[in-house]
Order: sequence, then C-alpha cells, then structure tokens
Amino acid sequence: MDLKTIRATAKKNMNGTCRVCPICNGRVCAGEVPGMGGTGTGESFTENVRALANIKLNMRTIHDALEPDTTVSMFGQLLKTPIMGAPITGSGINAGGAISELEMVTAIVEGSTLAGSLGWIGDPANASLYEDGLAAIRAGKQGIAIIKPRIDSKEILALFKLAEEAGAVALGVDLDGAGLVTMALKGQPVGPKTKSQLKELIEATSLPFIVKGIMTADDAIKCVKAGAKAIVVSNHGGRVLDHTPGAADVLPEIVKAVKGKITILVDGGIRSGADVLKLLALGAEGVLIGRPLIVAAYGGGTEGVQTLLEKYTAELRAAMILTGCKNLKDISPEVLFKHK
Repeated sequence: MDLKTIRATAKKNMNGTCRVCPICNGRVCAGEVPGMGGTGTGESFTENVRALANIKLNMRTIHDALEPDTTVSMFGQLLKTPIMGAPITGSGINAGGAISELEMVTAIVEGSTLAGSLGWIGDPANASLYEDGLAAIRAGKQGIAIIKPRIDSKEILALFKLAEEAGAVALGVDLDGAGLVTMALKGQPVGPKTKSQLKELIEATSLPFIVKGIMTADDAIKCVKAGAKAIVVSNHGGRVLDHTPGAADVLPEIVKAVKGKITILVDGGIRSGADVLKLLALGAEGVLIGRPLIVAAYGGGTEGVQTLLEKYTAELRAAMILTGCKNLKDISPEVLFKHK
C-alpha cells in the first residue's frame, strides 16, 4: 500500500472534514472543532507545526553510523520504534464517519503493533466507544488507555479497571482534556486535578501511569512528585486552548526540569521521521502521532497506519545516518543546528 493511494482514499472518505492538505498545518481547517482543526484561531495547532519546522539539523557524514538502531524499551515493551499511535476518538464527529469508531481505533492499535510500536486509545463520553478501544487492546493483547479527567474520580477508577482487565500495558489521564465542554454536555463533566488527587489516581493502579497534556516545567515537576511514570508534552493538538506555544517550544524547559526522573513523551505537529529526530534531540524519549494516523486509518485501515508508521521510522533511521547517530541514545542536542 502506497501513501499516495492512502491519501487519495482518505480524502474521498473524509468528504471535506479533512482536506488532506499537502502540508497538514491547521490553516485551512482553523476553528473547525468538531472537525480536524484547532480551536479558535487555530494558532495552537499551527504553532505545533511551526515550532518543529523552525528547528534545523546538523548534517554529519564522517562517522560509522551505518545501520542505526531505532529500538526502545517503553512501559515494559521492547519496541522497534519510538513512534506511537496517539489516543484518538470521535471518528464520526470529527472525521466524517465513513469508518466506525471500532474500525478506526482497531486500525490505530493493530497498525501500531504491526509496525513494532504501541497504539493508544482514548476515552470519549460514549461508553460504547471506549469499549471499542478496549476491544482493540484485547485483540492485540497490548495498548495504552488514556482516560478523560472526570470530576468524579470513581468513574475514572472504574475505567482504569476495564483497561487493566483488557490487557493495557499502561494507562493514565489526559489533563489537556480538562476543559472539554462536550463531556459536560453528555453528563460527564471533566476538570483539572490537584497534585493530591493525581497522586490518588496513580496509587490506584499497578500499571505505569501517564499524565498527558503537560506544557510547563512546574506541571511536569508536580507529575514527578505525584509518582507518575511518564508525561506527554501536548496541547491536545491545539484543540482545547487557543494561543498556546508549540510543544517543541516548551519541551526543552520541561526536559531541563525532569529529565531522568520521568519518561518524557511528546505529540503535536509531527509530520516526518526528521521531526521525530528533532524532538528526540530536544530530550523526548518517544513521540505520538495523531492527525496523520487518522488520515492513514481512513485511507487504508490497519495497513494504512502500519505503512505510515513504518515510513516515519524509515525516515528517522535515514536522518540518524545523516546526523551520525547509531542508536536513540546517541541523539543529543548536538544534532540540532544553533543559529549564531
């Protein structure tokens, strides 16, 4: 399956909800929420892409990094790549509904697994849609579940239990969803968590705990103190708060504050393996892919997702050769060009 066919099929299936633009930067779809765009002016979405585009790489060709190793250990799993499938829900509302929620989340989880990675599932207000995600994890016997930060912690814990029983290798909450009005409209209000509330959730499960939606160093430090295993530096794809910086812009400060104390993941604006290299050079240990995988799922199902993730991994490997990195640990800030 080739990407040109995947994109052409996705454009037809998404029927205008996503234009499948040559450059996915959020400009055409700005403000289209529900939809594929960023909230308000759409600047938070576009900033994710801009922040990565502004980072340049140092090309080095005198070295012996001939066959780079992209494997990484993550949440007790040995992965072929640090590139994972982000938790995505709302196929019918946001992407046109040509494929069902079950088909989309299965494509992401199965496609990620076939690419040697991990697929994440999300938690929408509709319980049946969460069950679709759990079914995908059960089928593959692995995956990660991220739950909305409901005000009632008992509801979160009940969803944690379902994820544990399904065979999830890790779970957590996406605090970047703390202001989602749609959840409240469906009788499941969400909100931020205090450090003590977060600590209670972390202590309620034996699985590695992930906090998604961290954009400042002080919040990252709170996650460390609460006992979280990992954070995802993310502005929710620019879909929840207008006028935020890009994830790549805030990542260095967060890395400086908590590197070595917690696993640092990041999402937002990643469109190639070179983008992945940039984020790893800034200090991230893994990345999540969102919108491009929706297009891949709509254009080619499981095979489409696998194809895209393998393409990004191949691009990462090529970029590692041309920057002199034998493995992921070799990727350092020295890879990045610094303007004088």
